[in-house]
Amino acid sequence: MKNVLANKKAIALFVVPALVLYTAIVALPVVWSLYYSLYSGSPGLKWEFCGLDNYKMLFNDKNFKAALIVNVKYIAVVMFGQVGLGLLLALMFKFWLKKFKTIVRTLVFFPVVLPTVAVGQLFAKIYEIQPNYGLLNSLLDGIGLKSLVQPWIGQASTALGSLCVMDIWVAMGFYSVIFYGALLDISEDVVEAARIDGAHGFSLFRYVLVPLLRPVIITSLVFSFSGTVKMFESALALTNGGPGNATKSLSMYMYNVSFSYSKVGYGSVIAIVIFLICVIGATIIGKFDKKD
Repeated sequence: MKNVLANKKAIALFVVPALVLYTAIVALPVVWSLYYSLYSGSPGLKWEFCGLDNYKMLFNDKNFKAALIVNVKYIAVVMFGQVGLGLLLALMFKFWLKKFKTIVRTLVFFPVVLPTVAVGQLFAKIYEIQPNYGLLNSLLDGIGLKSLVQPWIGQASTALGSLCVMDIWVAMGFYSVIFYGALLDISEDVVEAARIDGAHGFSLFRYVLVPLLRPVIITSLVFSFSGTVKMFESALALTNGGPGNATKSLSMYMYNVSFSYSKVGYGSVIAIVIFLICVIGATIIGKFDKKD
């Protein structure tokens, strides 16, 4: 292996294909967006150089600020919900559901492979209030909590929370499988030794399992963070960004600005902001991966 890695041709053979793909898929679009952000209008339609005017406009744009707040709330709830519940499910598979773990894992993972549009339609029926009660409102009405019956995705106060619940439900099975694989890699001798030393329940989880799972937890948080920052298709399928702007994310706002209002230059600025949020957030999360 040392001989292979010392051969520059072998290094190029391994590195160049990945580097070409990365450059074409990631680097060039970022550079292209930076170039577009210096122009106003749309290519072929009032396409004029404007310098940094688009960036100045960004700081005074109330719609951008509203979309950013929606993104922050969504990230805070969904990221920790997906990873946290995924970890809890993995612990259940490992320690409490050994007999039926295969069936339960399959059922939990099933939402991951469903099309986003299908999931959106499913939850729209669950949250429905007109013309008939959906599953959730019917359940509340059936157990005597009619006062809680409401248009869950039809009002700004509950629409974002309803969307968060849907996206947590979809992805928690994916993270449960990742964590379950990591738990299987932990030696039973380590767990047994910890139990002999008096670690049980939460103390076993906190002082033994969490430190051993830390790299996987950090990786899962990065995956979830990157996905939640780009929030688009699930919101489009369930609420279409409404009611009002209650569930309109930065990605949806960027799309509307670029293609509905033909302001590709300004949309490129928003795209750059999303890219920077992904890079900075992933870097901050990675800092918690201690090496000691």
